[in-house]
Amino acid sequence: MYQFNEQFTAATRQFGETASQVGQLALENAEKVFGLQLSTLEANANATFAFLGEIAEVRDLDGYKAVLPKGVQVARENVERSIHAGQEVFARTLKTNEAIGQIAKGQVEAATEQAQADTAKAAKAAGKKA
Repeated sequence: MYQFNEQFTAATRQFGETASQVGQLALENAEKVFGLQLSTLEANANATFAFLGEIAEVRDLDGYKAVLPKGVQVARENVERSIHAGQEVFARTLKTNEAIGQIAKGQVEAATEQAQADTAKAAKAAGKKA
């Protein structure tokens, strides 16, 4: 009975440490992703408001005709920044998920090795009793 408690305690400790590592990786990723998205939103808002400020200064139709190409350029740059940020978020999240997968793989391999060792030990002990 004592051996079972010891094994359970060790497995629980290992699970807790692994969960902590995974949580830390996920939290760091979320922090980086949020920062990246926020900086992209800020850059897009600054560009848009700067353009709107220029439009507010225009007083005639010719002025609007002159500003229109710049508006298209600002919109294009905003879309490009957003797409780039989305791609970077995807890449960071993929790397984080790969790291979490490696942790899980390591835990499965360690548990398999431990189970095999325990099985061999039990088989050896049963062979001595017989």
